Amino acid sequence: MNHTKYKKFPKFEFKERTWPDKELVKAPVWCSTDLRDGNQALQVPMTLEQKIEFYKFLVRIGFKEIEVSFPSASDTEYKLIRRLIEENLIPDDVTVQVFTQAREHLIEKTFESVEGIKKVIVHLYNSTCPMHRDWVFNKSKEEVKQMAVEGAEMFQKYGEKYGIERFRFQYSPETFNATEMDFALDICNSVLDIWKPVPGRKHIINLPETVQYTTPNVYADQIEYMCNNLKYRENVVVSLHTHNDRGTGIAASELAILAGADRVEGTLFGNGERTGNADLMVMAMNFYMQGIDPGLDFSNIDEVVKEYRSFTQMDVHPRHPYAGELVFTAFSGSHQDAIKKGMEKIGCNYKTWQMPYLIIDPKDVGRNYEAIIRINSQSGKGGVFYILEQNFGIKVPMKAMQQEFGNKTTEVSDSGNKELKPEEIYDLFRQEYVNIDSPVALIRFEEKINGESSVFAEISVNGKAKTVNEKGNGIIEAFCKAISKELNISFDVKDYSEHALEDGAKSKAITYVHITDSAGKAYFGAGISQSISKSSIKALISAVNRMIKK
Repeated sequence: MNHTKYKKFPKFEFKERTWPDKELVKAPVWCSTDLRDGNQALQVPMTLEQKIEFYKFLVRIGFKEIEVSFPSASDTEYKLIRRLIEENLIPDDVTVQVFTQAREHLIEKTFESVEGIKKVIVHLYNSTCPMHRDWVFNKSKEEVKQMAVEGAEMFQKYGEKYGIERFRFQYSPETFNATEMDFALDICNSVLDIWKPVPGRKHIINLPETVQYTTPNVYADQIEYMCNNLKYRENVVVSLHTHNDRGTGIAASELAILAGADRVEGTLFGNGERTGNADLMVMAMNFYMQGIDPGLDFSNIDEVVKEYRSFTQMDVHPRHPYAGELVFTAFSGSHQDAIKKGMEKIGCNYKTWQMPYLIIDPKDVGRNYEAIIRINSQSGKGGVFYILEQNFGIKVPMKAMQQEFGNKTTEVSDSGNKELKPEEIYDLFRQEYVNIDSPVALIRFEEKINGESSVFAEISVNGKAKTVNEKGNGIIEAFCKAISKELNISFDVKDYSEHALEDGAKSKAITYVHITDSAGKAYFGAGISQSISKSSIKALISAVNRMIKK
């Protein structure tokens, strides 16, 4: 890899910057370019019907500005805008946008395509950077500027022909960020001098980071420079259109909003040429998680992913912010433990979301808590018992038992080289601890309380029926005496706990028992039954069986 063949991007000196001291306080105007910029980047472009359905979906999400087509580019693009107009598919609070190069026959067809529309943004662009001027178009600065000026004049002419009050104009100096700033400013101001924006008809200057060459702070400096020097600034909407070549499209847009921009163009999940555009879903959710209304609805993120895949045949990475399958999932044991404790801390009736490792409440995007913690060989006991409690009501209070079973799940996951599903964890817990009936099994028992407890039980030991009968201070003590005498073993009960598994009169009880043998080694057992007494005896038998087998 020969890094010496690359040169640093020329430095842009702008010491008047104020944006680093500002903070985001409101969402910008969002303009979806999924149907135009996003569509042109697809291996298989969308059909007319797919575009119409995708457009309807964008409206449902809440986009108020949508760039729908390049009418002069193809018959499909032209038919799309006509269908939207003729079938009355454009709500009163939505403005569609159409796109054209600075050539008169293309401009004429573009204005023709929107005849009869109530309101529309018509978008003019031409490329302005030195590389394109010199290599692609072989034109001087003045010739490139003249293209923009003539295009703006034609916009004005055709706007007046079709009813100027219905039109807002947008100009993009393509490759703005790679253009000399004084030249970019000169072109934009020359275009604005022709359009003369007024409060009732604010025009848009869109400043694309068409190809990323620098860190996001440089783009923010460029935007603040333009905002400070554009003519008619109070009647100009400064718009952004960042790409993601350096992986910083979102960061560049956010800093540029601090620098004074009012509007952002982009796509869902960052679809677009090369590495794509700024991801408007992520940007909107970034505002949301700061307590700012984004104006877009991503409360059912799985539906958004499903629709996006259907229309574009593109996938969404499992680690994609907010929308990825795994973004609300913790495998790491320390992360799981922190989330589990956080959930316990805030309870069910929280008003403010604060949670270790989770920047938003998964419920806000239609996800649930079941998927937050998932178990593999990297997981710890906190995550394992969060799964058991959330899905099956198992609440083991004994930390030593938690650690023992946590190690067991790690062993099983590691040996199988796989993630364990909640049902697999539950099955493993039951196999390891619950109602273990070999070599000792409970057949039946009776409890009598007359001052002290008396237990009469019939058990099976290695298939042979035995009868035991003892007294004690409670059923556990009485049964311990009986089983110790019958099996000629010695153990002590160190801990005991029980709780209901379900709400209601028919709920089952689960009991956990911790015993130690004569050498002090710990063994655990659990019992489940509709009877608390029976669940307790089954738990004790389970622990004893595990001790005998060891």
